[in-house]
Amino acid sequence: MIKIAVVGGIGSGKSHIAKLFDYPIFNADLEVAKIYKTNRKCLKSLKKKLPKYFSSLPIKKEEIIKAITDDEKNLIKITNIIHPEIRTKMDIFLKDNKKEDAVILDIPLLLENKLNQKGDVIIFIQSKKIEVIKRLKKRSNFNLDLLNKFKKIQLPLDYKKKKAHFIIKNNFTNKSAKMNIKKILKKIFSK
Repeated sequence: MIKIAVVGGIGSGKSHIAKLFDYPIFNADLEVAKIYKTNRKCLKSLKKKLPKYFSSLPIKKEEIIKAITDDEKNLIKITNIIHPEIRTKMDIFLKDNKKEDAVILDIPLLLENKLNQKGDVIIFIQSKKIEVIKRLKKRSNFNLDLLNKFKKIQLPLDYKKKKAHFIIKNNFTNKSAKMNIKKILKKIFSK
């Protein structure tokens, strides 16, 4: 099984492009949302570290946003609680899909949390900053202050780009992305 990791900046279109590969996808953002809805162990840890913000399940987005905007150190505390759970869920996903030719890892902090391994194929999604901002502003939960705090815990885009085996220039059209994916898959599977 080949693990293909999709990396890039916030709003670059990673999740959309991940879906176009047509392989099983591990989407960390969806897994985090599930953790916030049902995971009592994480709630207990969050209540212990940040009692002022969290009290019961489901953990609400507003509670998380408030904790992070009040003190950006809280983002690190939250991440340190959530990411071990994500790692466990990813391991289960990989075990469940070990017979697949490939799987897609859509994990925003993949490189930051050292979730990648030597044989993984890393694809960097490059998007024009102006397009990304335009798309992010359309999101109902867009918060520039929060966005900037998240960017601070991420590695620079230039570093991610250097680490990548392939680059997809995302102009937000499916036709272009699908062509790029087809070429990349051909190179990956011809090795």
